[in-house]
Amino acid sequence: MKKLSKNAIIGYPAGIITGITYGLNPLFAVPLMKNGAATESILFFRYSFAVLLLGLFLMFRKQSFKVSGKQIGVLFVLGLLYTGSSIFLFDAYEYIASGLATTLVFLYPVLVAIIMVFLKIVPSWPVWLAIAATFGGVLIMTQSDGTQTINPIGVLLSIASALVYALFIVIINRSKAIAGISNTLLTFYALTVGAIVFIGKIIFSDTTITAGITTGTDWLNLIGLALFPTIVSTATLAIASRNIGATKASVLGVFEPITAIVVGTVMFGEPLTANIILGISIAIVAVTFMITVTKR
Repeated sequence: MKKLSKNAIIGYPAGIITGITYGLNPLFAVPLMKNGAATESILFFRYSFAVLLLGLFLMFRKQSFKVSGKQIGVLFVLGLLYTGSSIFLFDAYEYIASGLATTLVFLYPVLVAIIMVFLKIVPSWPVWLAIAATFGGVLIMTQSDGTQTINPIGVLLSIASALVYALFIVIINRSKAIAGISNTLLTFYALTVGAIVFIGKIIFSDTTITAGITTGTDWLNLIGLALFPTIVSTATLAIASRNIGATKASVLGVFEPITAIVVGTVMFGEPLTANIILGISIAIVAVTFMITVTKR
């Protein structure tokens, strides 16, 4: 076993936190959607609350909001990618089970690795092995028991969410223009773009912004969405990507489908099958192997 570097000690826990918090999406989003809240409204409030909280935090820290013109361009693209990932995922919830949709998004480590190969950065064999094993574990988790029909539209939307999320991770890792921007400020601007996109969608549609959002629990779910799968997951993703690299950070996202499945089982009564237990076990072993045999 190789001794972990300082970057690894910071990056690996951050990557695990990213996966767990992003996997909480269904916990807060599904009840809102069942109450009739529109996707645009849910995501607008999610992003707006997150921007407000981050903005207050930055002001409390007396951190400058100033960025260069070149940085604004990269941050705008990051915002569009993160926004697109959310839209595709929430639309997928309309066609397939939330746990399955969130699990399928875990295709993104494979997509990150492929993109990095095109950038002439080839992962080491332990990382490739971890990718293959975790992906296999996820496939086992999603095996149907023969009683459910999986809508291909939902599958395609989940894969689209995975692709834009993969691009988001790669840009954070590789862009020199935003290398000097703090993780908090990067998250603030990326989410600001999302809030603007969603308010625009609401204005140019017949959506009533607060339709289906009527109780205190609904507003608490929106705050939960803003805090955990938005602020925390995006900030820790940036930390992980910068410290251990885009590919390894994405592999740690295996905790996302694991969390989504646990949420589905505990909160929504979805069955915990032998396939799910086996798939989770394989994924955890693969991630542990990757961490123990690599320095960074």
